Amino acid sequence: MNFLLETLQVIVMSIYYNMEAFVRLFIPPKNKNVTGEIVLITGAGSGIGRLLAEKFAPLGVSLVLWDINQEGMEETSRLVQEKGATKVHYYLCDCSDKSEVYRVADKVKREVGDVSILINNAGIVTGRKFMDAPDSLIEKTFEVNTMAHFWTYKAFLPAMTANNHGHLVSIASSAGLIGVNGLADYCASKFAAIGFAESVALELLATGKDGVKTTIVCPFFINTGMFDGCTTKWPLLLPVLDPDYVANKIIEAILTDQVYLLLPRTMYLIIGLKNSLRWKQAALLGKYLGAFENPEHCNQKVINVTLAEWGHHNTLSLAVFQHIIPAKLGILLGMYLGAFNFMDAFKGRVKKVHCFEVEPVSPTDNQNHRC
Repeated sequence: MNFLLETLQVIVMSIYYNMEAFVRLFIPPKNKNVTGEIVLITGAGSGIGRLLAEKFAPLGVSLVLWDINQEGMEETSRLVQEKGATKVHYYLCDCSDKSEVYRVADKVKREVGDVSILINNAGIVTGRKFMDAPDSLIEKTFEVNTMAHFWTYKAFLPAMTANNHGHLVSIASSAGLIGVNGLADYCASKFAAIGFAESVALELLATGKDGVKTTIVCPFFINTGMFDGCTTKWPLLLPVLDPDYVANKIIEAILTDQVYLLLPRTMYLIIGLKNSLRWKQAALLGKYLGAFENPEHCNQKVINVTLAEWGHHNTLSLAVFQHIIPAKLGILLGMYLGAFNFMDAFKGRVKKVHCFEVEPVSPTDNQNHRC
């Protein structure tokens, strides 16, 4: 297809997608039917994870709960059964441990079946300045907030792609869209989680697996007790979010196949402004919004949590457009610019790499030598 023709096609489809998005402001999309789906929620022992399980309970799904807190999962199981869930399974699982994720995932497949809705919700925050954070806690932050997503995708995505049916949900944070003072490790882990989810979503589209949906959730402060004592500078602009409200919006996003969910809605505007400004202007905006406020006054503690409950935003890439324009239009622009094909002819430096020992890349991969 020549340049002029393809450019014209993008312009026409862009107008159509914008009109479609405008219409949906007044006519919301119909919720999909999730009856019979197998929903796995990590970090389901408390907080947002528990609330999500409760919201799914009356929808006719099979619930699979993961957490490191046995008592918390038992309580969640009791609550969801009170709300109508008839098929509830819970498993102790440390999502930062790859081998444990694969082991428990295999058990889930045998005892329950193939997971069709995966909600990566578990997370951890240290709340310390970069130079004050111990190396072990920085590593743990990435293991829980980022690498765990790799392992759960590896475990459950193959069945979804085989059936061209499923839904991948990443409970990230608006801290994955902008740097925040005092949260360097946390922000970096959430940037990585968002980039990972976006990239896998594009891989699925490029390979024709459009039946596997993706939802990326980026909330601001959530009033779950994790950040006791923290306040927002402008509560009318960026309010502390009610957990039940957040859980309802996440369920709504999943049921309508919404790709990006930023909370509160003012985050969409703030991201658009931030990424259209020069560095000094962006820094000024961040200071105005309280992004430079010292988080040390918060009663923070290292804790495994059910949500990335703190946030802001950043990134000066094509991805920003996906947050302020319809997702379909973002995909169209990505295709037009060749984002789906950048790596098609990649050869790298494979010929210069010597054979080395590696761990199996999946639970069924017995090959331990690569060249």
